[in-house]
Amino acid sequence: MKKLLLFTFSFLLFTFLHAQPSFIKDSLDSYISKGMKDWNIPGLAIVIVKDGKVVAMKGYGVRNLETKEPVDENTLFMIASNSKLFTATSLAQLEYDKKLSLNDKITKYFPWYRAYDSNTTNLVTIRDMLSHHLGTKTFQGDFTFWNSLYSRDSLMYKMRFLKPTGNFRQQWGYCNTCFLTAGQVIEKVTGKPWEVYVYDSIVEPLGMTNTHTLGNNMGQMPDAASPYTNAFSKELQPLPYDNVDNLAPAGAIVSNVKDISKWLLMQLDSGYVNGKQIIPWQAIQRTRDMNTILSSRKNPELPIHYYGYGLGIFMSDYGGMQTFEHTGGADGFVTNTCFVQEENLGIAIFTNNDNQDFFELLRYQILDAYLGLPYRNYSEMALGNFMNDRNEALSKIDALEARIKNKKPPLSLSAYTGNYSNPVFGNMSIRASGGDLHINFSQHNVTGTLEYMDNNEWMLTYSNPAYGIFPAKFINDGDKVISIDIKVNDFLEYDPYTFTKQ
Repeated sequence: MKKLLLFTFSFLLFTFLHAQPSFIKDSLDSYISKGMKDWNIPGLAIVIVKDGKVVAMKGYGVRNLETKEPVDENTLFMIASNSKLFTATSLAQLEYDKKLSLNDKITKYFPWYRAYDSNTTNLVTIRDMLSHHLGTKTFQGDFTFWNSLYSRDSLMYKMRFLKPTGNFRQQWGYCNTCFLTAGQVIEKVTGKPWEVYVYDSIVEPLGMTNTHTLGNNMGQMPDAASPYTNAFSKELQPLPYDNVDNLAPAGAIVSNVKDISKWLLMQLDSGYVNGKQIIPWQAIQRTRDMNTILSSRKNPELPIHYYGYGLGIFMSDYGGMQTFEHTGGADGFVTNTCFVQEENLGIAIFTNNDNQDFFELLRYQILDAYLGLPYRNYSEMALGNFMNDRNEALSKIDALEARIKNKKPPLSLSAYTGNYSNPVFGNMSIRASGGDLHINFSQHNVTGTLEYMDNNEWMLTYSNPAYGIFPAKFINDGDKVISIDIKVNDFLEYDPYTFTKQ
């Protein structure tokens, strides 16, 4: 009898493994190893779930370049915007429980809330916030909001200063404070802060025992990966950990692939894990209803004909299958999660270098393998253009540094010093020291150094390498300084800010 059971188990295991695509069985390790080398990624963790089982779960590389501690399935990463579906799912469940409606207006819960215009203020709903319908640009305001010392209410208050570039409900712009605002409704309805409600209703019931709904003090968490970037340098630079707990509903969760596998399995099993329902299927469906059409034209590079956004999740018809995915980006971390219910397939990939595309290209590679699509090496196809763009960016920095030749600015340093203000960002100050100017941003744990180049332009270098190196220009009226335009990494926000001297 024991021999029969052993034979049956062995046969089923052989059949299960044999059913996996050859790329997964034979080439996944080598593809990842080469990709990490090509894209200069210190550490990567991956999990693939298929047909209710974990078929691959592994770490590659190191979580810290100095200590050489290896990445494994327990290594923690900031999953950033992959937190958004947790927020949307929580609100969809509360709607299912008749505690709220996603069509409730934000002013029902926050009478003091204001958008830039009164029409949006009067109409904007929870669902609008979860769908990025405010009409602002993608990432607009994030230089102000990210890593700031502002409270959650203060960030919501500042949204009234975000002048939209498009019309409400007509232009989609990715908005982190929209998700913050929606997440704040949870506390109004349940009496629990977002981080407590999400932990109690999703994280703990799923058995995600090493997942944190707030990322503060991540550096002290056991098994935490260290963040890196090489966006503005030839070599990888270590970064400080982001603290975005004031934006928690938009991106504060810290997790590992072992825990996220349970989240994926729940998504694929209509809200169930091990026969126990964690989230009502109707609530999960609500998050997957397309609220925004992003594209209805064939993608020239990927097997996609439509692309849209639900509530905290993107969706497409990748390879003819309804596919749901989201990426997450924090300084030093880029991650993605993906699931295809028709194929009973889920994928999560976490990395600790924010300046690379491999974390998404690997997802396409795995999807193609399972969906039986022709093999194309996405990493090799994309690497050349990426390297060209990267070399061009580094050349621009070299050109800025070459312009620093101990020239004197047109005005004395004291003319530039003082207090400056931007209506969205708030206050900053500029002081002179050692022949340079130094910027202190009053509500942020980041500073900047201005070194004079020429033509009234200065090279701005931030204390946090992730923020970048850019030219900055003062606007003068004779011998009086009026303002300065300041740029930050596009990874954070695209448009520069004008700070006016007080």
